Amino acid sequence: MKKRISELRSLTLEELKDEEAKLRKEIFNLRFQKATGEIENPLRIKQVKKDIARTLTVETEKIKTKST
Repeated sequence: MKKRISELRSLTLEELKDEEAKLRKEIFNLRFQKATGEIENPLRIKQVKKDIARTLTVETEKIKTKST
């Protein structure tokens, strides 16, 4: 499930960190499934990577605006 950047910006910093942890756990599981040949949708790995990048981008934005 793809997260839009506007949805991520509405979250607090703590919620963003939780979201990042959830996505990292998901990508770990997807890679494990790929290695064992059980993965149903291999393109999901790419989607999750992009979601992690979006989350990190918004986290960085929030940290920078908080410190200035």
